[in-house]
Amino acid sequence: MYPRRAGSSSDVTTLEPELVPTKAENVIEVEDLHVTFAGRGGGTARAVDGVNLAIPKGEIVALVGESGCGKTTLARTILGLEKPASGVVKFHGKPLEYRNRALKKYRKNVQLVLQDPTGSLNPRHSVYEAVAEGPRTHRMDDEAGRVSRAMAQAGLRPPERFFLRYPHELSGGQRQRVVIAGALALAPEVIVADEPVSSLDASVRGEILALLLKLREELGLTLLVVTHDLGLAWNIADRIVVMYLGRVVEQGPTEEVLSNPQHPYTKALLSVVPEMHAVEQIVLLGEPPDPTKIPSGCRFHPRCPSAFEPCKNISPTILSSVIAVGSEALPHEAACHLVNPPPAE
Repeated sequence: MYPRRAGSSSDVTTLEPELVPTKAENVIEVEDLHVTFAGRGGGTARAVDGVNLAIPKGEIVALVGESGCGKTTLARTILGLEKPASGVVKFHGKPLEYRNRALKKYRKNVQLVLQDPTGSLNPRHSVYEAVAEGPRTHRMDDEAGRVSRAMAQAGLRPPERFFLRYPHELSGGQRQRVVIAGALALAPEVIVADEPVSSLDASVRGEILALLLKLREELGLTLLVVTHDLGLAWNIADRIVVMYLGRVVEQGPTEEVLSNPQHPYTKALLSVVPEMHAVEQIVLLGEPPDPTKIPSGCRFHPRCPSAFEPCKNISPTILSSVIAVGSEALPHEAACHLVNPPPAE
């Protein structure tokens, strides 16, 4: 069970459009981001639909939700791998440019760690070649020194012992450490980790999570961790951002969101975590809606066990996702009228 931590606040407010993300020392900022794709049967799928996000230096933020909620698309857009239909991604306050040279420079500072280390590594490249690929691409000096330092930081010690090995000769945990070392070799400021431990054995997951926490402390890294696992988020994240159908529905300090969830969607996700034995399981109705046919009003209301009439008709602008991750003054927020009912007309 996730315990309540001392000092947690139970104050919860509805996300309102007038909230403005804090600008102080934010490494990454996302402003009114929209990412769309052509739907298979026609129409436009709104994968990310009006998200605002700010991540200050040194913070670990967990982006959680079901498959198809838009969290991976948001992460890819932050990395510059997807170009938004509208809105902007900022790095140290400057809008991301999509020219090749600008993207190359940006990606040196914002690196990706993928879910499957086996698929991330070229089976024909030795460990040394895999870790050296980034410094070579960016024409950085002291290649051997960078590779050795990065591998040591990732827990592959002594580095020379692994230089000539190939991915098939390593364990799953060692392969993931090689992928992390490949990111560290560029000395990035931000790491975006997409389900970083989901493909690993349970015995190894804790080691990789401990490594990420250690890297944050030693190198001052900022991390955005994309996951469906609320247990992982509890163990590693300072803040949690919950997404549903392209929008943020709840956010706040990790211990507060998991100990005192307010949005029905967050409660449902938490109810199926094995450690939460005391929480009654909530079974959601149906499947997530087609992103090309998003429901009116609150987009969660067709599946919500607690929906009432205003949820079906309320203006979507009132439930738009406004997030300011990292501000000490930021309350726990939830975009739900059960938390803060709309005023009577």
